Formats: sequence, structure tokens, C-alpha cells
Amino acid sequence: LVATHIGNLGDLSPRAVQALRDADVIYCEDTRHSRKLLTHAGITGVSLRSLHEHNEDDRIAEVLRAVGEGRTAAIVSDAGMPGISDPGSRVVAAAAQAGLTVTVIPGPSAVLAALVCSGLPTDRFCFEGFLPRSGRDRRERLESLALEPRTSVLFEAPGRVAATLCDLAEACGDGRQAAIARELTKVHEEVWRGSLAEAASWAGAQPIRGEVVLVLSGAPETEV
Repeated sequence: LVATHIGNLGDLSPRAVQALRDADVIYCEDTRHSRKLLTHAGITGVSLRSLHEHNEDDRIAEVLRAVGEGRTAAIVSDAGMPGISDPGSRVVAAAAQAGLTVTVIPGPSAVLAALVCSGLPTDRFCFEGFLPRSGRDRRERLESLALEPRTSVLFEAPGRVAATLCDLAEACGDGRQAAIARELTKVHEEVWRGSLAEAASWAGAQPIRGEVVLVLSGAPETEV
């Protein structure tokens, strides 16, 4: 598993470059995107195969066969660490069960980058990924977040940020503190901080563009 940059190409580590250069085959979400990355790193001649949310299960046997034959398979996502709201975790589980060696080349993470620059407590936190888009599952997740004492980190599509912040404010209370981290490590990086009510108002007043991570403070302690 090779972590790649989340925006700034300068964050691609030398060890990640070497691991990709040494791989016999690289499995990636988008071969076109990863081909550009390899070109930037000066890597040529490595076979690229797609591995995304729609075909991960179908690729498992192929990956295990390649590794079982002594080949080195690298897995990357379009950005950050594969397996974190991106494909890879099911392949790892199958490889581990088969007794194959799995190693990690750590690197950039939008989750941790947003958390540490949010200004919210970092000693205990949880990652929620993307909330369900609608229905009972979404309501139950929002209710859970309202009671969660740890800082929560969420992903959201830019076009849904305002609506999600409104839902969070309704579930958790207008005064809960939050941070909106946008375009981390890129030219237009921005981190907004304030209450959920202010966040919903801010997000609703303008078009939100780029990759977004939401950070939510934990529920206040209640007296027993």
C-alpha cells in the first residue's frame, strides 16, 4: 500500500517513488491519473491495472495470484492512503488471510492534515468517512455523532457541504465547533473555523469547490 500526495506533488515521498519504481504491477483507482503521477516521478515501464470501488472484489484473486507468484504489487488511490475511504482494504484482508506479506509506505493523509489544523482536540478522534446520503442510515449516523465525545472527521462532496453542515447543526446543536478544511496542500488551501451554525451559513453563502474535510468537536460532557 503506497500513500501518494493529497494535492501537492512535493509531498510524494522518496520511499513512495522507489516502491512504485520497484513494483511489477501497480493497481490504481484511475490509470490515467496514476500515469501522470508516474510521469512526474520519472517512472516508466510499470504495468498499471485498475482497482476501484466497482471492481475491487473482482481484482482480489488477480492480486493474490501475482503476489503468490513472487511479484510485487503496489496499490495506490488517487490521493492519500489506499484503504481509507478508497479501495484497498478488502484486498489487504484477503492477502493477510492467505498469509501473504503486506507492507505500507505511509505518507500524506487528508484525515490527519485536517484534524491537526482544525484547532479542535486531537487526543481522541474518530473517522466517519462519508455520511449516508439520505434516509434512516443518515439520521442514525447524525444521532450517533451528536453523542460522540471524540472529535470526528468526515469527508464530504463540495456540492453537499452546506446541506451536511445544516444537518449536523440540527442534530448536534448550533454551538458545536467545527472546521472546514478545503483543498489541503494545494494553492487555494483554506481552513475555516467556527460554530456549526456559522459554518452552515458560511458554506451556504458561496460555492464550495475542491476536496473538503469536515472536523467536528466532540459532544460536551454531561453530568451524571
